[in-house]
Amino acid sequence: MSARGKQNVPFCLRQFGKTALCWVILGSLALSTVLAQPSEEEKTLVRPPSASEANQEALGPVVKDIEIEFAGAKTVDRSLILSNMRTTIGQPYSLAAVQEDVRNLYSTGLFVNLRIYDEPLADGVKVVVIVQPKPLIKQVVVSGAGRIKEKTIRKKIKSRAGDPLSEQQVADDAREVKDYLYNKGFFESQVEYKIDVNEQVGRAVVTFTVREGARAYVRNVTFEGNNSFEDKTLRDGFKTRKKNLLSFLNKSGIFKQEDFDADLKKLRDFYHSNGYIDFAVKDIAYEYPEEDIIDINIIVFEGIQYTIGKISVSGNTLYTRDQVMDSLLMTENGIFSPQGLQADVEAIKDLYGENGYIDTNVNPVRQPNIESGKMDILYNVEEGPQSYVEKIIIQGNNITKDKVLRRELAVAPGDIYDSVRVDASKTRLENLGYFSKVDASPQETSVPNRKDLVITVEEQRTGSVTFGAGFSTVDSILGFAEVTQGNFDYAKWPNFTGAGQKFRARLQYGLRRRDFIVSWTEPWFLDRQLAFGFDLFYNEANFLSDEYDQRRYGAAVRVGKALNQFWRVGLRYQLEEISIFDVDSDAPAPIRAEEGTRSKSSVQATLTYDNRDSLFLTRNGEKLEFTAEAAGGPLLADTDIWKLQVEAQKWWELPWDLIFSIKGVTAVAGSYGDSDNVPLFDRYFVGGSRTVRGFDFRDIGPQVEGEALGGNTMAYTNAELTFPIMDRIRGAVFVDAGFNNRGTFHYGLGDINVGTGVGLRMNLPIGPLRFDLGFPVVVDENNSVGSPEFHFDVGYQF
Repeated sequence: MSARGKQNVPFCLRQFGKTALCWVILGSLALSTVLAQPSEEEKTLVRPPSASEANQEALGPVVKDIEIEFAGAKTVDRSLILSNMRTTIGQPYSLAAVQEDVRNLYSTGLFVNLRIYDEPLADGVKVVVIVQPKPLIKQVVVSGAGRIKEKTIRKKIKSRAGDPLSEQQVADDAREVKDYLYNKGFFESQVEYKIDVNEQVGRAVVTFTVREGARAYVRNVTFEGNNSFEDKTLRDGFKTRKKNLLSFLNKSGIFKQEDFDADLKKLRDFYHSNGYIDFAVKDIAYEYPEEDIIDINIIVFEGIQYTIGKISVSGNTLYTRDQVMDSLLMTENGIFSPQGLQADVEAIKDLYGENGYIDTNVNPVRQPNIESGKMDILYNVEEGPQSYVEKIIIQGNNITKDKVLRRELAVAPGDIYDSVRVDASKTRLENLGYFSKVDASPQETSVPNRKDLVITVEEQRTGSVTFGAGFSTVDSILGFAEVTQGNFDYAKWPNFTGAGQKFRARLQYGLRRRDFIVSWTEPWFLDRQLAFGFDLFYNEANFLSDEYDQRRYGAAVRVGKALNQFWRVGLRYQLEEISIFDVDSDAPAPIRAEEGTRSKSSVQATLTYDNRDSLFLTRNGEKLEFTAEAAGGPLLADTDIWKLQVEAQKWWELPWDLIFSIKGVTAVAGSYGDSDNVPLFDRYFVGGSRTVRGFDFRDIGPQVEGEALGGNTMAYTNAELTFPIMDRIRGAVFVDAGFNNRGTFHYGLGDINVGTGVGLRMNLPIGPLRFDLGFPVVVDENNSVGSPEFHFDVGYQF
């Protein structure tokens, strides 16, 4: 830059306050610097550079100084600017580095404008950085908050005091607050913002003004133009519901735009699935008969109901028309729906994909006839070549061993690329619980008709350490600590993860019980789909009776195998020692006779059928379990008994999110050999929260002097209906019945007991809680119709 240019730079900054005009002047000076190059004649007068000087010229002049100028308030430290620059003193000057510096400084979000240029010096170059920082937020003010607390609103605002001011972020914050209020039922809410900037000090005050307006409760949701379905049917499953007696508790009835939009989508899907593909919501009328009451009238156009006319297939050479037609779910004269059409497209793809024709495309053509109400469908099939699996590439598993994933795959290298089996493999990997995301896709190879199967996973945490405390009407107060790892590896020190094994250790200590258990399971024993594991356990309980305490400790070895998707068989051998101790001196004679310690060696076989849709909140499905146990005899030890048990339960999902379930359990125990008595610890006990509610723990069955002796034959049933109250909370009504008789195979229904009542089911982050209030209504000779029993449990019942 010329001497005149050097003088003009401070003059510009001094006279024009580093404003936009200053930037224009500086730009002109930079241009003059470029144009002020020596002429050819001048170049000939310059001494040729030495080798070292030539090398230095190739690298660029050395940076001797970096000068930082602020256009506006200095709200950013000089050190922060330098730390985000690649250009440094003592290094060669580079235009590429300067361009990167500009990008880096802008990416910090701290600057409105900035410019970097150089000034030549006798022995190098000085780099000048001119920056205009953003103002810093001095304060965020929220005014107008009423029913919604200011603290809650502030949680929705990301702009914070001390942050650089971003008007875009402030606008996003205002929109976020408004959406929150909207979805809380403040239908007329308004949120405005104002930014006051002090240019001299570079500080800004951001003010959000909130106008909540009235909160609208829904009184009625009605429909107009619906000739084919009643209002009640259309409202089924709506989140937008009328205000009711429980609205003060669960906030039901509040109009929320987000929920209402979802309801409208559900309404469209309902009509489309029933063949009304021309359906449309023509208008929505809102009326306010009172300040906080809203009536909603949805005006619809149903159109005609389309049924399926002629179904045609073209382009199919590998499969006949009949084979393609057999794969379809929709048939001629059935109801047409877009969802059904898409399902049939996937069905045809699966038909081809099962035999490796994964590149087959299916293009459906709809041909509606408004006069007849028929929808003709033509499936244009573009058949692709048959593909085989070349390699299976697994990526993303940094912790889990490859073999843990490969053993779950239903395809192998060299197999036909069966898309149905690939999808099943993907589902298996997802069900392991090791991965937050699983993707399975084909990848082209250099070999014709060969594709690599690429499995990409994203791993997630599979272990946990849990501490807690609990209470139930059976166990009283207790505390526990538990360590679990769902992807355990006993051979991998010190992390012990990656082999797909299951490990669990739990210590539980309470007023009425003490428990310790260690479990380990290898789900693929000897690389076969055979689960093998062991348990070490110690249990001590004094809640079973006021007359004695009981202790059990031992070990078990178990194997299990899935027969198919729903059936599973298991075998368990257990060796344990059981003690009945601390028996009261005045306890009944049958109880005192059981005092002492004996060993038990038993084998238990289990056959289970389970197709529940969820283990935690089952809505549909069945579970059936048969169990047989034998102890003693050739297995040695002191206890010679046998046991049989059958348990069955079924769930139905009803309208309005109601869930009805019924459960039945029956079991029989007996002795053999030299023994003529089933020990106290192997008898059945009925009554309480886990069997028949409305009765105290173990109250149903044989007793002596008010002390439960247990029975050899028992049965009970539970019928329960649950209904939603609010998110994570459901109510329940139930009827339980059961009996417990002393003799083996003694099914005397005259000893039946019946209880009924109401309850709550709370699925909280700390765990599921169950509250039940049961009333005995039919009792046997050992009980009487008295006061209700309160039952409280923690945990799911499987």
